[in-house]
Amino acid sequence: MNTKKAEQKVTNRWFFAFYVGIFCGFIWGIVKIVQYYFKFTSIVIGFLVEPFYKHMYLTQWQGLLIGWGAFILFSIIASLIYVALFQHIKGTWLGMLYGGAWWCLLYLIIGPKVDMLEWISHYSWDTIITDFCLFVLWGLFIGYTIAVEFTNDRSRDTNPI
Repeated sequence: MNTKKAEQKVTNRWFFAFYVGIFCGFIWGIVKIVQYYFKFTSIVIGFLVEPFYKHMYLTQWQGLLIGWGAFILFSIIASLIYVALFQHIKGTWLGMLYGGAWWCLLYLIIGPKVDMLEWISHYSWDTIITDFCLFVLWGLFIGYTIAVEFTNDRSRDTNPI
């Protein structure tokens, strides 16, 4: 039993959060691109860099890649913040709330003030609901991945009946 504990490696929380952020931004960035392509949302993936680039440029493939990179960078930062504040909290709910909180912060507070996004009343319900759900799932990905790694939450999934 003691040899098992000695063999366990301790995960570096900062590197782990960095990797979670990369994969989270990559995966959910693809989902955001698909949502925009199929007109589920009218907000491009490059909305985070909208103050620095023209909107028409962000709708082209070069702008799409820049926006995707910005979304990955944003996901890395959000993962690092999550690890710093909530790494020892179990379960999925906090991750979902975390994603919803980021949506509120970006879409209701920061976005309209820095011309990243228009006021929420200018968007259709399809766009609002689609982007909110994306951010909830994005937060769930970050929160649950980190919870499984840094808490004993994995044991819930492996207990035999």
